Amino acid sequence: MYFLTKELYFPPVEMASPEGIVAVGGDLSPERLVLAYKSGIFPWFEDDEPILWWSPPERMVLFFEDLKISKSMRNIINQRKFKVTFNTAFRDVILNCKKISRKDQPGTWITDNMVEAYCKLHELGIAKSVEVWQNDELVGGLYGVDLGHVFCGESMFSKVSNASKLAFIALAKQLEMANYHLLDCQVYNHHLNSLGCVEIDREDFLMVLKAKV
Repeated sequence: MYFLTKELYFPPVEMASPEGIVAVGGDLSPERLVLAYKSGIFPWFEDDEPILWWSPPERMVLFFEDLKISKSMRNIINQRKFKVTFNTAFRDVILNCKKISRKDQPGTWITDNMVEAYCKLHELGIAKSVEVWQNDELVGGLYGVDLGHVFCGESMFSKVSNASKLAFIALAKQLEMANYHLLDCQVYNHHLNSLGCVEIDREDFLMVLKAKV
């Protein structure tokens, strides 16, 4: 297990533990976070834990041509009951992601320090959000880190049915139009799989991540 110091450094992801932990400790400075994401690493820990840095052996990603939009979801989009915006309420989105209750998850991994760290990244134009509104109320959204050719999704929330799906679809379409290579979703879950996301080997993900823009 590699313990980080004040030096701005991460060990090669090939040194990760079998479950994907690359390093422990360090800080959540903008410089370290950017280096982490560019290296295929992300922080994931709870309040009572040291900072854990992950690069899982299998990475959940969306290749845009694989995006699945169900017939019912297309109907919702066509009804225009929701409005989608980008980067208009970043702090509200991350705070909602922090406090939303999730099935089989007793607490949140989005600590207060993480909220402030990603809000700082947003101020620097690196972290971005998607917002979904219904009658001027924020009912869904997501946020992540924009590397210019890969968008690293971090978390999403939904207060009404399908709001987070709508945010995800809107982001995927925008990224595809801007010629991004893929949307990084980190780890497997059924919700993401239903939208067309698949798992690829860490090595394949790193090849895409390190490809020239």
